[in-house]
Amino acid sequence: MGAHQRASRRLAALLQQAADTADQPLEVLEAVNVVVPDGMLIPDIVVADADAAAAAGLSIDAHDVVMVVEIASPSTRVSDRKMKPALYATAGIPYYWRLELEPAPRLYCGTRHGSTGYTDQALTAGQAADLTEPFPITIDPAQLLR
Repeated sequence: MGAHQRASRRLAALLQQAADTADQPLEVLEAVNVVVPDGMLIPDIVVADADAAAAAGLSIDAHDVVMVVEIASPSTRVSDRKMKPALYATAGIPYYWRLELEPAPRLYCGTRHGSTGYTDQALTAGQAADLTEPFPITIDPAQLLR
């Protein structure tokens, strides 16, 4: 299993555990189709309304999505930094996180501002942070890789 898949699995598990602990009716899914106004995107991780996720077929509507996470790779780094945040913000998704694995894990936790972008809080490996949104979670990007 590659670093990308390992990080995705670990982060999805941490997010689901935090949502469950906060008693939030959310489900964490990996690599599902999200319908946005300009088409469809497939984020690495989606945090969505649990009822909507259970009823979804091949895709889930952006209005049922609370957060998306993209794990940047060399081939997606530019679109993950520029294009996708704008599309997700326009679709009304409140939180956009981006995990960059190289040269060391760094997690950008974005909160939507306006209709076209996100304000990021950057977390570096070895720096555990207590976040409150979209639910309380303590996370250190270093724990996402071995």
